[in-house]
Amino acid sequence: MKLTKNIGMLLLGIWLILTGLMQVVSFPIPAIIMAILAIAAGVLILVSK
Repeated sequence: MKLTKNIGMLLLGIWLILTGLMQVVSFPIPAIIMAILAIAAGVLILVSK
């Protein structure tokens, strides 16, 4: 398995996995952490293009 070299895409993948886990397993993650992770992923993806 090869991890992506783009840190923004990696953060996006982590955000998507955590969002899915929160829905399926009722895994409580504070909203501020998810918001920061989403913003960081979005900024890094835009900067890398």
